[in-house]
Amino acid sequence: MDAPTTTSSAGSDGSGGNSGDWGWFTPSRKPADDRRAPDQQSEERAPSRPVNPIRPVGTEADRRAPAEPAPAPGPGAGDRRTDRRPDDRRPDDPGPAGHRPAAPAPGPAARGREEHQRPDEVAPAPQDVRPGPDSPFAVPETASPDAILLRRTMAEVEPISDKVTSYFYALLFVQHPELRPLFPAAMDAQRDRLFKAILTAARLIDDLDILTEFLSRLGRGHRKYGTRPEHYPAVGECLIGALTRYATTTWSDEAEAAWVRAYTAISQIMIDSAAEDELIAPAWWQAEVVGHELRTHDIAVITVRPDQPYPFLAGQYTSLETPWWPRVWRHYSFAAAPRSDGLLSFHVKAVPAGWVSSALVHRARPGDVIRLGPPAGSMTVDHASDNGLLCLGGGTGIAPIKALVEDVADHGRNRPVEVFYGARNDHDLYDIDTMLRLAQKHPWLAVRPVVSDGPTNGLSGRLPDAVRQYGPWNAFDAYLSGPPGMIRSGVDALMGIGIPSHRIRHDSIEELAAAAE
Repeated sequence: MDAPTTTSSAGSDGSGGNSGDWGWFTPSRKPADDRRAPDQQSEERAPSRPVNPIRPVGTEADRRAPAEPAPAPGPGAGDRRTDRRPDDRRPDDPGPAGHRPAAPAPGPAARGREEHQRPDEVAPAPQDVRPGPDSPFAVPETASPDAILLRRTMAEVEPISDKVTSYFYALLFVQHPELRPLFPAAMDAQRDRLFKAILTAARLIDDLDILTEFLSRLGRGHRKYGTRPEHYPAVGECLIGALTRYATTTWSDEAEAAWVRAYTAISQIMIDSAAEDELIAPAWWQAEVVGHELRTHDIAVITVRPDQPYPFLAGQYTSLETPWWPRVWRHYSFAAAPRSDGLLSFHVKAVPAGWVSSALVHRARPGDVIRLGPPAGSMTVDHASDNGLLCLGGGTGIAPIKALVEDVADHGRNRPVEVFYGARNDHDLYDIDTMLRLAQKHPWLAVRPVVSDGPTNGLSGRLPDAVRQYGPWNAFDAYLSGPPGMIRSGVDALMGIGIPSHRIRHDSIEELAAAAE
């Protein structure tokens, strides 16, 4: 997924501002300035889809306010107690349905007493802690009151995000064991993704347009996991529980209410986008492997035939699940522009300890069936522009670059396209013959191989350094695809030679890192 970029502020009237839309939650204590009757609050801004109000667990208000009776269980809740906090479990109590937490960290009952606040201890008063100017959670001058509270909380938990994430999943799997099958058996790669996505969305809470675009993609993409609207309350209450436990300095009734409003807005956007997508597209596509060509000992070109039409744009990517690793999805770019026969191709490199990549390279064969998620990514060609394309492809990152070249050719515009194809040595330029054939066919295309190690008939050195030798690039839009380190250095080099950031396109660094597993 493309990394969202904050470009503007929507002010306090954004989706996560003081909207009063409580949605999933019935907070244990409302902010003091919200004196409307509960029925007025719910009627003024009813969510666009039905939601089930639940009570967050382990909140600041729980510690300071008298206990409230548990709400009536929602549909499918059975007789599970929703009012019992994790600290109330006995050490020999495995939790609901005998299920113990599958997260790396032990459950709260297994932690030492020094990590728990005794009932007779008075919680310290929340302090006015502001993120520093270099923090990713620095507060803009135009930030809404809710955004300020959210960013202070995120700045506090960011240094201990591993602990917060472990506790979050421990809560989720102990209190809602029915959700465990939605996650992969091994949580190594999955562990941080859901929690980080929530924090990213909270950081964007004032930027309604960017937030909506980001969450709409997430909502559509989460359909392939089997996510349903009724799952969101569980995630929300465990998020509040984890933040309450670890944001000890910045947490307050006001911070809790801000997070409730933010998560309500976040979950509603995702639910609505998934519902809209359900009307026009499946949650996933089945695709049969019809071609498997081993180009090197660890790189394969894989061609698949989807079971129904698969709409996408050149330069995009998809998520892919194999039958050998259920519920483990990895991202791969399309290696060709849309074809009339509907076939899709991917370039896959097997990496050490890479479950999915190794299976696709060394185990997949024609006749095997894989699953595809929806297409994503905005590294696509603007065919209304006359700008040329400056393309940097490193390793298997040449795959989407090849698709972009084919896309320009299909539109017949004869725009100049300059491709720099980087690898460690000549042997790793596994697709150079294909690219050179395209250059012979299209006079507007130039292909320059760049090798960083060893002798070569092409250019020597690092890919960004080779780009500096040519140009000028004032009339070009830049496209980068390859390992995360190459993307970072490439962006720095391109901006250093005068290409503005809004004309530099690449996939999310985090998704690129996840794809290599």
